[in-house]
Amino acid sequence: MTVLCSGLLMCAAAHGADVEVKGQLVFEPCTLSQASENISLPFGTIVKNYFYTADRTPPEPFTIELEGCDTTIGSDAYVTFRGAESIALPGLLVPDNGTLPGLAIGIETPEGKLLALNKTSPAYTLSDGTTTLNFQGYVQAEPDAIRDKTLVTGDLSATATFEITYP
Repeated sequence: MTVLCSGLLMCAAAHGADVEVKGQLVFEPCTLSQASENISLPFGTIVKNYFYTADRTPPEPFTIELEGCDTTIGSDAYVTFRGAESIALPGLLVPDNGTLPGLAIGIETPEGKLLALNKTSPAYTLSDGTTTLNFQGYVQAEPDAIRDKTLVTGDLSATATFEITYP
């Protein structure tokens, strides 16, 4: 124990102890390409009445590119898209700030399998070098909005983030 005194009247006892810190430094098998840091899906102009005959738009493809992949470090990647989820269309993203109620954005595989928001995808196999992960996005109208014909016009904006994990 060490006693520290300052001046004539102030004394304080100080105790020393070791702090042990443990952890593990790991390497990720890939890095995200700069081109994939901000992805925009241009759906263009969608006529409101389109949704009264077809409940969703044709898919718009997009990719996430992983660079410098080393399959000796890891062979699989999982993707999770995160954002505000639609109540009427579970797994789909709602537009930002409640704009355009009755619409939601879906993300799926090129084969048309939904990748539900806030849920981890099946494994994507990595390749040495560059690995391209392919997806599609689409806009879908909620069943009540179609039935009641309550869709409104305006600018569509929605934001999701994605997280890539390696087992």
